Amino acid sequence: MSVAAIGKNNHPREKLENAVVRFAGDSGDGMQLAGSQFTLATALAGNDLATFPDFPAEIRAPIGTTFGVSAFQINFGGRNIRTIGDDLDMLVAMNPAALITNIADLRIGGTVIIDEGAFNPRNLRKAGYENNPLEDESLSKYRILKLDISKLTLDAASPFEVSKKEGLRTKNMWALGLVMWMFGRDKTAVLGWITTKFAKNKPVADANIAALNAGNVYGETAELAADFSIYSVPADKNIPSGKYRNITGMEAMAWGLVAGCKMVGLDMVLCSYPITPATQLLHHLSKMRAFGVETFQAEDEIAAIGAAIGVSYGGKMGITSSSGPGIALKTEAIGLAISTELPLVIVNAQRGGPSTGMPTKTEQSDLYHAVYGRNGDSPIPVIAAATASDCFDVAIEAVRLATKYMTPVILLTDGYLVNASEPWKIPNLDDYPDIKKQQLTTTIDNFLPFARDKKTLARPWAIPGTKGLEHRIGCIEKSDRAGNISYYPDNLQKRTNFRRDKILGIANDIPKQTINLGKDKAKLAIVGWGSTFGPIHRAVTNLLDKNYDVSHIHLRHIWPLASNLGDLLQGFDNILIPEMNNGQLLTLLRAELFVDAKGLNKVMGKPFKIAEIETAALEILNQNIERV
Repeated sequence: MSVAAIGKNNHPREKLENAVVRFAGDSGDGMQLAGSQFTLATALAGNDLATFPDFPAEIRAPIGTTFGVSAFQINFGGRNIRTIGDDLDMLVAMNPAALITNIADLRIGGTVIIDEGAFNPRNLRKAGYENNPLEDESLSKYRILKLDISKLTLDAASPFEVSKKEGLRTKNMWALGLVMWMFGRDKTAVLGWITTKFAKNKPVADANIAALNAGNVYGETAELAADFSIYSVPADKNIPSGKYRNITGMEAMAWGLVAGCKMVGLDMVLCSYPITPATQLLHHLSKMRAFGVETFQAEDEIAAIGAAIGVSYGGKMGITSSSGPGIALKTEAIGLAISTELPLVIVNAQRGGPSTGMPTKTEQSDLYHAVYGRNGDSPIPVIAAATASDCFDVAIEAVRLATKYMTPVILLTDGYLVNASEPWKIPNLDDYPDIKKQQLTTTIDNFLPFARDKKTLARPWAIPGTKGLEHRIGCIEKSDRAGNISYYPDNLQKRTNFRRDKILGIANDIPKQTINLGKDKAKLAIVGWGSTFGPIHRAVTNLLDKNYDVSHIHLRHIWPLASNLGDLLQGFDNILIPEMNNGQLLTLLRAELFVDAKGLNKVMGKPFKIAEIETAALEILNQNIERV
């Protein structure tokens, strides 16, 4: 760190390459709003960033309890940001429950801003504190800024025609104003957002603006910089020029599905049933009717996928979405889509399991289910998004595979990617190739509904009502080509082989696996999939900077695997596979490619830290050095 830049009153600002800030409080304290508006101001300041909203699972947890803590974390800096950050530089804790559940993530010497007005005996008891941490030595290794934010907020809001409850609800803006001052953020955009948000309730808008301004000016008037560091985080000069917007993984997924359907010339219908965290896809797509999008909220998961299959049978692009428990309920119907060979995109926003598990926490535990989890020999393509913005391209790929190969496709994302956001350079869709529309629209003599394309082995997509394309379809095994019900053993073998070979053939229609970072031959390859991309990439970057012989390989296509992956992995002495499960990709690669890989497994509902991957990599690399 170096001292650079001068704030108002000539206070020097401590220059940071990047900073990690977390807002934490009760689920009613507006921490998500505070975090999202700090993100807006940070993006406008030219920083690269990554965010992670962390919600409680309970809709109405008792106020002040640890079960109801809501948090929003942002990592931002003047370099390429790949993760939400390992340790916090600053924690804003609005009550004792927020402090006790988050303080362990604050680095030694980090700053914690505490609303001491909320640290009364009742709230301390609810959070599980025996003693008040503001009065003992338990926080001595941190820089503590104790303020009665509740009182200061009410003082700021009192001139306006708002109730005490309404005034107190603006304390998130007071805290935001203070943090923006400490990092030198311009508040213009946030003031504009407040004005628009509360345009129909001017007293509430005025109270929020007053709270934001009061928090922002407090640092100067109280001369906090004399005792607490204020910071300068420079803009990232390496961000390519272009038009950007901040986007979450599920927003990118929604836009990618729309773009993919437009490329193939199809309208789409999302048939879904609400479930955390997949519900956001339904929310986003329901606002896109102008793009030929229809949404249908079914009465349950089975009805949702049944409707989506009906959509594809009828000639539009059927999409269904859910999370782990809901995907399990859809399993029989996925088999129906495989048997009838209809295109379908199934979005699985993975979360903690099994069963209901931890609905608002992230995992990667559905890979086995996606690849293997159906009755009968019933293979389908499985692909996974790596970052929030990557969800856009992966959604397009899912539509391409589903329509070209007449098959359901499982698209894996997870709770972290769904909610995480990052700057996204808005793409030019003219740079994307068109996807050939597979549907038959005219009469064919002697139409055979299960005749196959010689290259893809896909059957024709015949739209009901098209004269001359009448055919029988259903869940019972069908005769090859003609599609009539068949119980003949030889036909079953042939049809099973066709379904297998069609999916395996996709390996010849996807890009060869490449090295994301490092060399194609090294002492160690760290192989990942899904949302582990960020921490793996940053860990490998750090190791390469220290001259370690390590590479990063990240898989988008989980099934089938890229045709060259086995040969590529042979170039590495050791393979490490970090996963937020107990080793599911590890098992798949061992079984299919016979690689001697090691797993780094974490099932805590939280993303990997960079340091965790670096430590595991160094253990392997240093063992090899000792052997030599």
